[in-house]
Amino acid sequence: MGRILQTLCRPSWWVGPIFDKELRVSSRRKRNYALRFGYLVSLTALIALVWVSAVDLRGGSLAVQQARMAEAGKVIITGIIIFQFVATQFIAVIMLSTSISDEIYHRTLGVLMTTPINSFQIVMGKLFSKLLQLLVLLAISLPLLAIVRVLGGVPWGFIGSSLCITLTAILFAGSLSLLFSISGRKSYAVILTTMLTLVVLYAFVPGTLFWFLYYTRLQALLLPLTTLLNPVITMFLNTQTIFQSGLLSQLPFFDLLWPIHCLLMLLASAVVLAWSIWIVRRVASREAVGAPAIGWRWLLGRGSRPNGSSAPAEEEPLREVIGSPILWKELRAPFIQGSRRENLAGLVVSVAALGFTYWMGYRDDLLREDNTHMSYVTIFVSMGLMCHLVLAATTFTIEKERRSWPLLLATTLDDVAIVWGKAVGVVRRCLPVWAFLAAHVLLFILAGYIHPVAVVHVALIALWIIVFLTGSGLYFSALFRRTTTAVVANMALAALLWFLAPVVLGLFAEGGQRAGGFLMAYLRAHPLVQTSIVMRGDGGDVNATASLGQLRYFWPDRSGTGVLETTGILALHALAYSAVGVLFGWRAKCRLRKGIF
Repeated sequence: MGRILQTLCRPSWWVGPIFDKELRVSSRRKRNYALRFGYLVSLTALIALVWVSAVDLRGGSLAVQQARMAEAGKVIITGIIIFQFVATQFIAVIMLSTSISDEIYHRTLGVLMTTPINSFQIVMGKLFSKLLQLLVLLAISLPLLAIVRVLGGVPWGFIGSSLCITLTAILFAGSLSLLFSISGRKSYAVILTTMLTLVVLYAFVPGTLFWFLYYTRLQALLLPLTTLLNPVITMFLNTQTIFQSGLLSQLPFFDLLWPIHCLLMLLASAVVLAWSIWIVRRVASREAVGAPAIGWRWLLGRGSRPNGSSAPAEEEPLREVIGSPILWKELRAPFIQGSRRENLAGLVVSVAALGFTYWMGYRDDLLREDNTHMSYVTIFVSMGLMCHLVLAATTFTIEKERRSWPLLLATTLDDVAIVWGKAVGVVRRCLPVWAFLAAHVLLFILAGYIHPVAVVHVALIALWIIVFLTGSGLYFSALFRRTTTAVVANMALAALLWFLAPVVLGLFAEGGQRAGGFLMAYLRAHPLVQTSIVMRGDGGDVNATASLGQLRYFWPDRSGTGVLETTGILALHALAYSAVGVLFGWRAKCRLRKGIF
C-alpha cells in the first residue's frame, strides 16, 4: 500500500514518458517558437493600440494625469486578459485536434499499450504537453500585466481571478478537442466539432436557460446558473467589477461564484478526460490485436458482439469513378465523419434548435424587427466564414500528413485539376452551413418579413467569401506542411483584414477627418458590416412590403443609399475579393510541386 501511494505521489507517474517525449519534440519544432513570437507581437500591438486610444497626453494637473493613467491601466489590462482568454482557447483547440488521432493513424497507439505506459499516462501526457505551451504564452504576458498594473486602478485579485478563469476554460476546451480527436482523423473536423460544441455550451444553452427562467419568473436563479458553467459570462462579470465599482454591492456572491465556477470547470474537464481515458484504452486494445478502425458507435458499446468479435461486413459494390478522380473523391467526402444516421441526427437536432429560437422570436413578436434578421443572417454568415477558414486550409496539408502527397503528384492529373477538385470539395463540404442561410432568407421572404432583393445581396456577400477564403486557404495549405500552421495562417489573414486593420484605422481616424473617411470606406469591405447593413435595409415587415425605390441602406460613409447603388457596392467588392481569391488559387497551383518531401 505504501509503495502504491509513493508511486501516485510522484509527478512523473501522472504524465509518464509521453509528456517527456512531447516536450523534447516540441522544443525542436520551429512553429512553436513562431507561435510564441506571433503571440507576443500581437499582444504588444494590442497594448500599443489600447494605449494610444486610452491615454490622453494633452497635459493637465498631476492629479488629472494620475487619474488618466489609472483608467488607462484598467483598459490595457482588460484588453490583455480578454485577448488571452479568447486566443489561448482557440490555440488549445487547434493544438489538441490531432493529439490522439495521430497515434491512431500511424498505428502506434496499440504499440504504446504493450509497454508499461497506460491509457491514463497517454491522455495526460498529450494534454499537459500542449497545455505547457499555452502556459508559456500566459507567462509571457505576466510581466506586461505587472508593469501596467503600476499605473494603478487594477487590484491583484482581479488579475488572479481572470487567470484562473482562463486556465480552467483552456483545460476544458483542450479536453474536448482531445476527446473528439480520438474518433476524428481529420483535424478540421475535430476543430469544427469542438468549436460548435463550445458555441452550444456557451451561447445556446445559456440563451435557452435565460428564456426559460425569464418566463417562469425565476430570475433570481438566472445569474448563478448561467455563470457557474459558463466562462464567458464569468469573465464578463469579472471585468465589469473593475469598471463599475457598485457592481460588487449588487453581486455580493461573486467573490464565491468565480471560485465555484473554476471548480466546476475542473470537474467537467475531469469527466471529459476520464471518458477519453476509457475510450483510448478500448481503441488501443483493439488496435493491438489488429482490429480495423472504429467509430463512435463501437466506442459507446453498440457495435461489438458478445464474444468480442464483429460480424463480417458485407462487401459493397465498387463505385465507378466518373470524370476527374480528385473531383469525384471530394464530392463524396462527408462534411464530418460519421454514419448517415449520426449525421441525420445532428441535422435534426440543429434544425430543432433553430426552430426553437424561431418560436421564441415569434412568441415575443421579434420576427417583425429588422435587427432580428440581421442577427440571424450575421450568425449564419459567420458560420460559413469560419467553415471556409478551417476547411480550405486543410486540403493539401492532409495529403502531406498522410504521406500521399507524392503519390498524388505522380499521377497524370495536372495541377489545375488538383486545385480545382480541392476547391470544389471545400465548397461542397461547406454547403450544409450555407444551406441554413439560404433557408432562413427564403423562409422569411415567403413569410413577408424579408424583401426578395435580399437574395441578390446575400448571394453576392456569400459568393466573395467563398471564393476569397477558399483561395487563401488553398494557398496556405500548399505553402505549409502541417494543418495546424495552415489553419492558423488563414485565421491570421482574416484577423488582420477584418479586425486589426479596422482597429488601427480607427485609432488614426481620431487624428483627422481624412483618416476617418478612409476608415468608413474600408468598413464597407468588411463582410459582417455588409451583412448588417443589407439586412437592416431588407429585413423587417416594413421593408419587406416596400418597393425597390423605397428601400434605404445606411453605409458608414453614406446615408440613405438606394438599392441600385447598394447592389453596385456589393458587386464591386465581390469582384475585387473574388479576383484576389483566384490569385491565391493560382499561387497555390504554382507551389504544388515545391518542397514535396
